[in-house]
Amino acid sequence: MALGLTLAGAGFASGQGSAPEVYSRHCAACHGADRLGAIGPALLPENLRRLRKKAASGVIANGRVATQMPAFGDTLTELEIDQLVELVYTPLPEPPHWGADEIRASHLIHNRIEDLPNTPRFSADPLNLFVVVELGDHHATLLDGDTFQPIHRFKTRFSLHGGPKYSPDGRFVYLASRDGWITKYDIYNLKPVAEIRAGINTRNLAVSEDGRYVMVGNYLPHTLVALEARDLTPLAVIPVEGDDGRSSRISAVYAAPPRHTFVAALKDIPEIWELSYAERAPPGFSALTDGYSLSRGPGFSLRRIALRGVLDDFFFDQDYVLVVGASRDGSGQVVNLDSGEPAGAIDLPGLPHLGSGITWNYQGRTVLATPNLKEGVVSVIDLQSRRTIKRIETQGPGFFMRSHEGSRYAWVDVFFGPHRDAVHVIDKSKLEIAKTLIPAPGKTSAHVEFTRDGRYALLSIWDMDGAVVVYDARTLEEVKRIPMKKPSGKYNVYNKITRSRGTSH
Repeated sequence: MALGLTLAGAGFASGQGSAPEVYSRHCAACHGADRLGAIGPALLPENLRRLRKKAASGVIANGRVATQMPAFGDTLTELEIDQLVELVYTPLPEPPHWGADEIRASHLIHNRIEDLPNTPRFSADPLNLFVVVELGDHHATLLDGDTFQPIHRFKTRFSLHGGPKYSPDGRFVYLASRDGWITKYDIYNLKPVAEIRAGINTRNLAVSEDGRYVMVGNYLPHTLVALEARDLTPLAVIPVEGDDGRSSRISAVYAAPPRHTFVAALKDIPEIWELSYAERAPPGFSALTDGYSLSRGPGFSLRRIALRGVLDDFFFDQDYVLVVGASRDGSGQVVNLDSGEPAGAIDLPGLPHLGSGITWNYQGRTVLATPNLKEGVVSVIDLQSRRTIKRIETQGPGFFMRSHEGSRYAWVDVFFGPHRDAVHVIDKSKLEIAKTLIPAPGKTSAHVEFTRDGRYALLSIWDMDGAVVVYDARTLEEVKRIPMKKPSGKYNVYNKITRSRGTSH
C-alpha cells in the first residue's frame, strides 16, 4: 500500500511540509512507506496504544533512549511534529495485507539447530531460570533462579507482548512482539535461532505440548498463523472469518496440551475456535482446505463453538475441559470443550483479567481467583458451582496474580490508579489480605513469579530505573534487588512447562 493510499481520507494535504511529505522524508526508511514497520516498529494506532500522543510528540522531538530513533526537535517544527503524531494515530483506510508471501519473505535463520550443542553453556539449573522481559530498552535477561545472578542479557524485538513461551524441555523460548515478530531463542547456547514476522499487530503466541508447532494470533491482519517450531518455517495462514464472511481479530490463543489442540477466542465474533494438529480430524472437527497450507506440516482441522457474546480473554481449568471467558460488558461464560458446547454463565462482574487467573484447593474444592481490570477486587470462584465465594477488596484494579503449589500466599498487584506501588499478599486458606507491600513508593509494582520450588517470589518495579525484587515467599521479607530497565514480566521455566496452578499458561 503506497503512502498516498495509506493517508487517503485522513485530511492531510500533500506538498512541501505536509505530514505525508515529512513522513516520507524522515520516517519511511525505518518505519516503512506504508507505516507497517521495517527496522523500526509499525506506526499504526493499534500498535501505539501504550504510547499517548503527548509522549509520541516527545519521542519525535527528543528521540528514544536505547533505540535507533533519532531526535527531530531541531529539524522539524512543532506544527510538523503535531501533524506527524496525528498521521501515525490515523487508522489505515483498509486492514493491511500481510499474507503468505510477506511472511515467507521475512523469515530469518540466525543459527541452525543441528549446529548448536544440546548442553547448557552455564552451570545453573536450566529448569529454574527466569526470562525477564525488560521493556525499557527492549532486552531480556536470563536470570539464575537459585543465585539470582544474571547469566546473559540479549536484545529483543521492539515491545514484546503476550508473554514468552517455552519448548517442552525448557531449552528454547519463543517471543512475540506487538509488531508481529516471532523470535526463537536458544537458552542453552545464548543465541537466537530464527525469526519471522507473522503479522502486523500480534496478540500472543502458543506452543504445542509436543514442541512441534507455534500458533500466532493477530489483531492485524485478522489471521491465525501456524509455524513449525523447529525453525519457524510458516505452515499455514488461517483467515479468521465467521460464516457470514465477517472477519475478526484474535483476543488470545493458548495451547491445550492434554487435548493436543490450540484454542483461540475471537474478539469481533461470538465464537471460540479449537484447532487440532492431529493427523486425522477428531470428531466434530472439519479439515481446513488446502488453500490454507503454506508448506509441509499437519492438516489442521477446526471446530467452531458459538457463544452468547465475544470473549476478551479466557482461562482453562487445570484439566483443560472448561474454558472460562469474560467480556468487556461484564458477562462471564463457560464452555465445555469435551462436549463442544457452551456450559452456562459464571459470576464475573467488571472486567476480570482471566489470562492472569490462577487456581488452588480451598476447603476441598478448586477455586479460581482473578484480578479485575476495572474494579479493586479479586474474585474467588468455586469452579464446580461457578459461584463467587468471596470478593477480596484491593486498593485498585489489578493486572497480574500469581501463586505456587508450595506457597500459602497468592500475590496480586494494584496496577492501575494512585496505589500502583502496592502489592497485596493474600492468604489462600483465609481468603483475606495478609500483608500489603510497597516495594518502591511512587513506582508501579507488578507481576510476581515464583521460583521452581516456590521458596522465593520475584516482583517487578516497572520503571526505567527499575528492579526485580526478590522476596522470601514464607516470611515476606525482601532478599535482594536486581537493577533492570523497566522489567515487565519474568517467567520461570519449570513453572511454565509444568503448567503450575499458580501461573498463567
